[in-house]
Amino acid sequence: MIRAVIFDLDGTLLDRSTSLYHFVVDQYTRIIHNAKSIGMERYTNRFIELDHRGYVWKDRVYQELIKEFELPLDWNELLADYTSGFSKHAVPFPNTHEVLERLKNYGFKLGIITNGFGDFQSSNIEALGIRKYFEVILISEIEGIRKPDPAIFLRAAERMGVQPQACVYVGDHPGMTLLRARTRE
Repeated sequence: MIRAVIFDLDGTLLDRSTSLYHFVVDQYTRIIHNAKSIGMERYTNRFIELDHRGYVWKDRVYQELIKEFELPLDWNELLADYTSGFSKHAVPFPNTHEVLERLKNYGFKLGIITNGFGDFQSSNIEALGIRKYFEVILISEIEGIRKPDPAIFLRAAERMGVQPQACVYVGDHPGMTLLRARTRE
């Protein structure tokens, strides 16, 4: 019997695509446009392409953008703006709060496992207003383990006090769904 639901953050609870788009437009308006005349759509599309759905950290994205567009800016400052400002644009998927509330009311224990940096992901969770729903939140930098390592899933189950076979994982990456079957063996 399922007793716990563990969620991914980016692309599952956090509408990362929309959040990223809004952040990049804001950063373009505040910083990029003032530094050099580049079309917003061109810049935004290139940023999103280089970001590769979050799998490329922004230091590399900004370095490439500065090179390609010959921006007279420091990538470290752009990165600092990203890490401190992204969460201001964080939006959940529609009905996220309602779904989490309903799961809690049905008696499920809830958890989050997310790869990423501790402060950055914590800021996003706070911005979404969802921390109150979760018994455990595991962020890879803090835990020292990254998905898809089964150990992080087992750690979440243990901290919630449930057997791994009583957990389901909800995420946007198909490879993670196979993990549940492997941790049962």
